[in-house]
Amino acid sequence: MEINANTSTDINIQLEVADPRAAAAIYDAAFGLGERLGFRASPAPTTGFRGFILSLVVSQPSTVDSLVGTAVEAGFTVLEPAKKSLWGYGGVVQAPEGTIWKIATSNKKDVGPFTREIDDLVLLMGVSDVKASKQFYTDRGLTATKSFGGKYAEFAQPGSPVTLALYPRKAAAKEAGVAPDGNGPHGLVMDSGIGSFADPDGYVWEATA
Repeated sequence: MEINANTSTDINIQLEVADPRAAAAIYDAAFGLGERLGFRASPAPTTGFRGFILSLVVSQPSTVDSLVGTAVEAGFTVLEPAKKSLWGYGGVVQAPEGTIWKIATSNKKDVGPFTREIDDLVLLMGVSDVKASKQFYTDRGLTATKSFGGKYAEFAQPGSPVTLALYPRKAAAKEAGVAPDGNGPHGLVMDSGIGSFADPDGYVWEATA
């Protein structure tokens, strides 16, 4: 599928929740993401791991701690306390409606004045076959900027509020600190200029009006 040069491939996320207004207030208090994240009403229940992680990439550990702190105050649950790792510093929290969030930085020490600025919002989709899913999305006009065989792939769209990444489902669950099993819809819909479809793992896309 060819994407017209004038077609936007910006990716926008809509989380499916029972009460969009209440969810928007909770997320505003937790992260202050503004228009980077939307909400829509959905009565369809999802149990267990939803298959994806939303990740906030920030500049330093104090930012991670601040965002985790306000998330907990807003009603989120800590799945993995913020700590140093081989790759930097980060923690994992789960929203009241079930969405899992990782907040992380590649720096193990603060590198400047305190800030709550978020550098990137990454949608990490757990999939059954990274290579097949990567091909599926490149066929729809996305360009992989990072690719590590069947282990990881990333599509960075210039100017898009969201970076899309692919990861094996079990590895994504391990990253979140939860069991990989889950039932029901994923609980999110992506809006973009690449068309309306469901991918091989059931992730739903809608064409931006």
